[in-house]
Order: sequence, then C-alpha cells, then structure tokens
Amino acid sequence: MPAIQLRTPLPGPATQAILDRRDAAVSRSLFRSTPVVAARANGATIEDVDGNTFLDFTSGIGALNVGHTPGAVVDALRAQAERLIHLCAIVGTYEPYVALAERLNAIVPISGPKKSYLANTGAEAVETAVKMARAYTGRPAIVTYEGAYHGRTLLTMSLTSKYALFKKSFGPFAPEIYRVPYPYTYRCLHCHREGACNLACFADLERAMVAHVDPAAVAAVIIEPVQGEGGFIPASFEYLRRLRDFCTKHGIVLIVDEVQSGFGRTGRWFSYEHSGIDPDLVVTAKSIGAGMPIAAVTGRAAIVDAPHIGGIGSTYGGNPLACAAALAAIELIEQQGLLQRAEQLGEQILARFRAWPQRFPVIGDARGLGAMAAVEFITGPGDPTPNTAVPPRVVEEAYRRGVILIRAGLYSNCVRTLVPLVISDDELDEGLDVLEQAIAAALT
Repeated sequence: MPAIQLRTPLPGPATQAILDRRDAAVSRSLFRSTPVVAARANGATIEDVDGNTFLDFTSGIGALNVGHTPGAVVDALRAQAERLIHLCAIVGTYEPYVALAERLNAIVPISGPKKSYLANTGAEAVETAVKMARAYTGRPAIVTYEGAYHGRTLLTMSLTSKYALFKKSFGPFAPEIYRVPYPYTYRCLHCHREGACNLACFADLERAMVAHVDPAAVAAVIIEPVQGEGGFIPASFEYLRRLRDFCTKHGIVLIVDEVQSGFGRTGRWFSYEHSGIDPDLVVTAKSIGAGMPIAAVTGRAAIVDAPHIGGIGSTYGGNPLACAAALAAIELIEQQGLLQRAEQLGEQILARFRAWPQRFPVIGDARGLGAMAAVEFITGPGDPTPNTAVPPRVVEEAYRRGVILIRAGLYSNCVRTLVPLVISDDELDEGLDVLEQAIAAALT
C-alpha cells in the first residue's frame, strides 16, 4: 500500500478553514511552503486535518532526522514532563542538562578538553559562539560567506547572506562582519568549467585579509561545511583543510555551523568530519532535539569558558524536556544505524537526481552530501542563469501529488530534499517518483 493517501481535493475543507484562520490571525510575513495543515505525523509521513497522508521530504527543515514522533523520544518527553518541566540552568542544575553536555562532548570530534553550552535555537547558539570567540581572542571581526545562513537575529542576520529575502528593510546591521565567496563549484568564477574545486577561490579569502580586514583583527571565521539555505553546497574537503590551516596560522577561531547538516544528515555525526578537520567550536541545533527547540555550542574548553561568569545565559536554553528529547534522539541515531542509513539514502537520491538533467535540461546541477541533496534549476542548456520560476511550481505540483518539499539557494532556484533518515526504501522511491512527476508537470 503506498504511503501517500489523498482522500480529498487539496487543500481539503478542514485544511482551508484553518488556513483562513491563519491568514486572519498570523503575520503574513511568515512564509509557508505548502498548504498542509498537519494533524499528526509518524516516521516520514504527515496526516493532515482532512485525513490525507503526505510524505515529508523536509524533516521540518532538517530537524527530524529520527523522523516524526519516534516512540523513544515521546516516552522520554512524557517521563521527563512528570518530573521536571522547567527550572532554568541559571537558577539551578538538573541532571539532563549535564548529561546532554557530556554526550555532546563525547560525540563532537574535537581534540583536547571540550565543554558545551545549551541554547534554544541555532541562531542563539551562533551568537553565543561569536561571543565566545570574541571573548577568547579579544578581537572584533567575524568572517562569513556568500550564501551563508546563520539565523535571523540581528547578529546572525548580519552574518546571513541572501539580502532580499532575509535582510531587506531590517538594517542597519551589526558591524565588523566581512563576507567572502563560498567554494560554490557550479557557479565559481574560477573553476565552474572544470566541475571540481581547484581552490583558486581561497585567494579571495586571502585577498580580503588585505583589502577589508587584517587577520590580527579577526576573532572567528564561521562556515557551513555544507551550505543549507545557500543551496546544499558542500565545500570541498581540501578547502576546509586549507581554512583550518589559515585560522591556526593567524590565531582565528574556526566555527563550523552544523545546524542543518549535523546529527547524521550527511552520513557522519557532523559534515565537517568528511574533511578530517579539527574545528574550534561546533554549533548544533535542529535534529539534536528530534523536533524540540534546543541548540548547543561545543568546543575547546578554553574558548567555551572565555566569557565572564554570567556573560552567557538563557531562560529556556537546555530546558529539561528538550534535553530528554536530545538524549533519546542521539541514542536512536546510534541504535538504528542512522549514520550508515544516511549514506545509503544519499546514494539512492543522488543517483536519481544525476540522471534528471538529461531529461530536464533546466536542471543545471544535482549535488549533495549524504542525505542532504538538491537540484538547481537554470534557464536552459548553455545558459546557467538561475531559474526562479520553476522551483515554486515543482513544490506545488509535488504537494498536489502528496510530497512536501521546500526550496533553497541563494537565488531560490533549488529544490532541496531532507528526508527523515528513518524513511523506508519504498517510501523513498515513491516520493522520488512524485518529485520527478512534479518536475515534468512544472515544465509543461
């Protein structure tokens, strides 16, 4: 029996009624990718309020690597809620906070003594990592990348790229932020014709250290080893190794943002592991909590301890419920072999994606790392101009056929897939068939 079960016209009547209420009650600035109104979900499927069942190819934008409502997480939440819902780690201590910090220190591969700090969201954790780096180095400047997404608070929005969508009308922005080109092979001015990173773009970073800021003023470089909102672009492993050497040479803290790419998504606990680098701070969120709001900064103890006592803190960061969910999710990833499963899923997804440009010449690139994959749409053969018209039609056509998707890319010309790592092969094939049908329909 197929996973997708469409029982009413879409959107159904109960769904439309709630959407009308949303339009009346909720800020119109809050974008929604599809008209789905969820009633319940499990594994890789979502059932809406009209009884229609969809395959979820978004995982809550990467927050549900262990799937929707996994039993072990639900049980852990229920048990924790009966004991302690909230205290605040500033007021007192509770064991789940300490236990999660210990687990993170154990699984995050950084050499030497490590410590962790827990927050609510990826943006909050990124801001905290920047504060730690500035306190540790005594320097003000932060280097970030074109296409980066690090959050929507003032500082993280300043770090984030994609101006029109995320930053328009919200300035002025935080100072001492310097942006350099990301190693985006498909659109790199240095190597796009070769189809492989030749590291020529590293000279852009080195030039920026002369033209825009001195390395002696740089507290940190922050990078997503696989850009998320930027279009699921993996940085070449050699670029990351060169960056590590550069930061070491100049006493700069290297922060890797693993908010979307972490906790098994790419076939390792963290995507930077593929390159073998040893960062200073790792920022995590999303799938750490199986859908609960929690984030963390984990890194070298001397850097994590650098702010003065009381300099970092959060009312709800490391909430007992969120910690219980995270501990259960980490255990599920280990018990169910989801790191290996992510590699398998990635091979299957990318094999399909890489065959599509022959059938659909408006697909210019198919890329990813593990189960973090995307297709990029262009105007046509020989014309790589970003095609921004097709992706929203693909998302709409997929929804009409029972698959939930979301776009990505600096130009919003990509469709990304973040399937739950617990998805079955049959569900994956069914969903990929629908995606292929949706692309064909969007082009007619």
